[in-house]
Amino acid sequence: MSSPSDFRFRATTAFQRYLANPLMRRLPFHTLLETTGRVSGLPRRTPLGGRRVGDTFWLVSEFGERSQYVRNIQADPRVRVRIGGRWHSGTAHLMPDDDPVARLRTLPRANSAAVRTLGTGLLTVRVDLET
Repeated sequence: MSSPSDFRFRATTAFQRYLANPLMRRLPFHTLLETTGRVSGLPRRTPLGGRRVGDTFWLVSEFGERSQYVRNIQADPRVRVRIGGRWHSGTAHLMPDDDPVARLRTLPRANSAAVRTLGTGLLTVRVDLET
């Protein structure tokens, strides 16, 4: 029998994959994270919330290492982030020792509320942007 957190993960990822993400990717100023698919080698673009602080972009993955983009980062940490309609190359770092709940308090409020509500394995990700 599956646990409530497993059901939440499956329901949320299905909603994101088939409805929310295809719509959000089309919005010209929505923040996107582009990773390289670990199996396909193709670019994978994921809409997300986060905040740029200087030459660093911070985000929190709601499902931690279960998130496909986190698994792609583990295979290849070179990423691109679209912020305000402009693409920036960078290197992503998983931050398991960072407090993701405290980090969410510093990120955009609406996205952070959704991540806290739906997430089952929060994980902070830091992207060091190339200047």
